[in-house]
Amino acid sequence: MSKRDYYEVLGVSRTCTEVELKAAFRKLAMQHHPDRNPGDSECEHKFRELNEAYEVLKDGDKRAAYDRFGHAAFEQGGGGGQHGFGADFASTFSDIFEDLFGMSGGRRGGRGSGRERGSDLRYNMEITLEEAFEGKNAQIRIPTSVTCEACSGSGAKTGTKPKTCPTCSGAGKIRHAQGFFTLERTCPTCQGRGQVIDDPCAACSGAGRVTRERTLSVNIPAGVEDGTRIRLAGEGEAGVRGGPPGDLYIFLSLQPHELYQRDGADLYCRVPISMVTAALGGEIGVPAIDASEAKVKIPAGTQSGARFRLSGKGMPVLRSKQTGDLYVQVAVETPQKLTKRQKELLAEFEKLSSDHTQPESAGFLSRVKTFLDGLANRGSYSA
Repeated sequence: MSKRDYYEVLGVSRTCTEVELKAAFRKLAMQHHPDRNPGDSECEHKFRELNEAYEVLKDGDKRAAYDRFGHAAFEQGGGGGQHGFGADFASTFSDIFEDLFGMSGGRRGGRGSGRERGSDLRYNMEITLEEAFEGKNAQIRIPTSVTCEACSGSGAKTGTKPKTCPTCSGAGKIRHAQGFFTLERTCPTCQGRGQVIDDPCAACSGAGRVTRERTLSVNIPAGVEDGTRIRLAGEGEAGVRGGPPGDLYIFLSLQPHELYQRDGADLYCRVPISMVTAALGGEIGVPAIDASEAKVKIPAGTQSGARFRLSGKGMPVLRSKQTGDLYVQVAVETPQKLTKRQKELLAEFEKLSSDHTQPESAGFLSRVKTFLDGLANRGSYSA
């Protein structure tokens, strides 16, 4: 019986890409898989035919030879996969096993020991900006699973031991043969542990661990930022039946501060000043995060929004000797609830003011006049 054209078998054109070739193969292989069609000899034949075609066409050199010479290129032991299975058969079908059965074809190796690693735990901790600046040592209490003292984590009653699972002989998995395929599945008797307990420990019901509240010490280094994660190895849940424990992860969040805004290692502080200080100049005191008072010189004629930098007065950089800066932004405050005399003085000051004393206002008014003159010249504005 003559062989069908490999491209016809896979339902693709001769110019198909590798991606199109693989997609066509996966679809047809799943459709005609013997485990989906038990006892159907025709599907088994088609499945072998699909594998043979794909083994050739997925290889660039073999595909080029097939395009030129057809099936004759692989006759006389030419490596065309006459029996339907190439040397890399397992890797070819690894992804199809996952699609069909939700597993990887039993690629896990080794015998089951019954010991399982404990789960990782998460603890959320809120700290102040001052604590982030200085660092701290905190005590936390967490409920977690610890190794059962009664059975030392084995899960078996005192004086007894877990036994080898009779179903899988301690392998933790069983093999199921169907047609020319052999699949490995988790043993349903021991759930993959390889051991069973006839007399479970009364204290932990055979789990090998119990729930307790523990007190742990956590070292928070100086310079931590919002969202920093601290890992405490081995401080998570105890493992099942003597397995290794998981880890504990501390997630830090910083409380909002009443004075400072933080950006990395830099701090920002908004300080109100009087219009007299802004006009005449002066010096103001600003509290720094290290509890000291920093002095800021305000030049005469300072405008609202001006920013001053205090070097080294910010936050420490985590695990380094560097320190950020403190930026002080001044806001000129307009006085309220003036007395009659104060109003008279301000009115007199306004009369004495000139473009020289208020250059920004003068410049703005000049730009407004130019703008209005332009509109008037175009006839779109009349005073």
